[in-house]
Amino acid sequence: MADWSVTLHNSIHDIPAQEWADCAGPDNPFVSHDFLSALEDSGSVQRETGWLPRHVCLHSPDGQLAATCPAYLKGHSWGEYVFDQGWARAYEAAGGQYYPKLQIAVPFTPAPGPRLLVHPSAPPETRAVLADALRQICADTGLSSAHVTFCTEGDSAVLAQRGWLPRLGVQYHWHNRNYATFDDFLATLSARKRKNIKRERRDANNAGLTFETLQGASITPADWQAFYQFYQNTIDRKWGSAYLTPEFFPLMAQRLGERVVLMLARHGTTPVAAALNLMGTNTLYGRNWGCEGNWPFLHFELCYYRAIDFAIAHGLQRVEAGAQGEHKIQRGYLPSLTHSAHWLQSPPLREAVDRFLQAERPAMQAEAQTLSTLSPYRQDSTP
Repeated sequence: MADWSVTLHNSIHDIPAQEWADCAGPDNPFVSHDFLSALEDSGSVQRETGWLPRHVCLHSPDGQLAATCPAYLKGHSWGEYVFDQGWARAYEAAGGQYYPKLQIAVPFTPAPGPRLLVHPSAPPETRAVLADALRQICADTGLSSAHVTFCTEGDSAVLAQRGWLPRLGVQYHWHNRNYATFDDFLATLSARKRKNIKRERRDANNAGLTFETLQGASITPADWQAFYQFYQNTIDRKWGSAYLTPEFFPLMAQRLGERVVLMLARHGTTPVAAALNLMGTNTLYGRNWGCEGNWPFLHFELCYYRAIDFAIAHGLQRVEAGAQGEHKIQRGYLPSLTHSAHWLQSPPLREAVDRFLQAERPAMQAEAQTLSTLSPYRQDSTP
């Protein structure tokens, strides 16, 4: 790394938006300058919430910006969806200080995507150099660890080659096989599963609600007000913390425009439920959802079925419906492995975590394989 240089930045605004975009590319909205700046400018990401921006820029020997990554100093492990609290407890019980740590991630967002953002014209060794630079940051600043979460399989492979510890998780994704209609998708399912989905959609649509799919500027301030209440309702039910502020959602929509997709249900003129999605180049990402009242199968209709409708209509290849939920399998969403990689500065802690992950990895692969056997697709049409 002698001829490379690394800089740390306390705000995404310290990095020119176009330079960031050249590295991040257009495919994944969560690593866009617009999304990350909305998190900061809305107060959702700041010291007080335990997410202190320390974005990393790597310059190649010719002085050009070769790579960057969204990075944060974390004073806790909340809002990450890749759980390392057990590692923290063990390290602190042994007299170490686990926090703060360096988190290379999109805050509060368990959506897979690139984390090592490399300029297309950068030298081929850039990812490896960035992996080593993140390790060096830990060593130079006394941080216990660095964690790259929900990265691509390619990022994980490069990190593993540089001594990082890879970790697997499982999510559920729907794949579009050039369906022209929702009925085309249904035709690939077993008769019983097809009948079940039709019944759920019928009951949801016969409950006296009207549905809208809104994008960008067509989402009004009143819609966002209602959505924030739904978001808080969901947080309250799950005993979580509402990190995202009321200002975040309209600000994000203003900056991301038509990439923001809101599935909204109304009873008369009153909004009663909504599901927030972001659209990438080939993927619709489900993010937050919430409702007021009890409505039959409304969660499935707004979050899963209408997302599939939208993906088919817009020629998207996938719908990624977020973390958790084996019930998604029976609705056409199949298990998919997710990736993260971890660097722990303490050799004893690193060795202990390595043993844990080596045992966890085949178990996670086996779980994904077992879940795949629950596929609702006919054997002659399995994706």
